Amino acid sequence: MGVLSRIGIALDSELLKRFDRLIGRQGYTNRSEAFRDLIRDRLVSEQTATPEAVVVGTITLIFEHHAYGITEKLTELQHAHHELVVSTSHAHLDHDSCLEVLIVHGKSAQVAQFADQLIGLKGVQHGRLVMTVPAHATEHTHNGEHSHGSEGEHGHTHSHAH
Repeated sequence: MGVLSRIGIALDSELLKRFDRLIGRQGYTNRSEAFRDLIRDRLVSEQTATPEAVVVGTITLIFEHHAYGITEKLTELQHAHHELVVSTSHAHLDHDSCLEVLIVHGKSAQVAQFADQLIGLKGVQHGRLVMTVPAHATEHTHNGEHSHGSEGEHGHTHSHAH
């Protein structure tokens, strides 16, 4: 983690109360770790926004498997961008819906464009791309703890894809 620097920040009392309630629900034991994670999250967002940055991430898709040609189109796109796809996982949710999760690795702009193509396919009901940079790029040391309950859209993704 390196040398710790103590800082003081001034916050509106109501804002702090709301923050404390939120981090309590998420299982944080102190504000410092919660602030560190917020800062890391911003740093990751900044790094993944650079088109040439090498990122790892997931593309999650929910689609209706009966939709005309959807499975073929998904397969076709994945083959066309095979260099970005590390692995895929598929689950049948019910009679009509499927969930597919792709683990991706590559340049930020290419990964985002690929995700947009997949999410934009007719028959895809919902899709989301989550990108991060490998842990060493943000000096992320977490004392072995990787999760704090609900992580929302910019959760931590610890992947060792190369």
